[in-house]
Amino acid sequence: MIRPILTEFAFFLAPFAAYAIYLLLTRGGVLHPEAWSARALAWLTVAALISLIGSFVVLAHFSGVPLGSTYIPAHMEDGKFVPAQTR
Repeated sequence: MIRPILTEFAFFLAPFAAYAIYLLLTRGGVLHPEAWSARALAWLTVAALISLIGSFVVLAHFSGVPLGSTYIPAHMEDGKFVPAQTR
């Protein structure tokens, strides 16, 4: 469960990290408050949210089980544990 959360967290932080790298390579003012203006933070937040929503769509579309599958929960059969499965 922690992997999907960390993946989405990384997608959200990616624009901020890219901007910090840009600042580091161009001006070296990563820690200066004027480099992180409200306008820049607003655009970074919008980019982060778009990235996050896009990653939700991609992960939901390409992961999981195929449509129309039936989930069979874990159960005991003849004294043996049968793990959950989809058919």
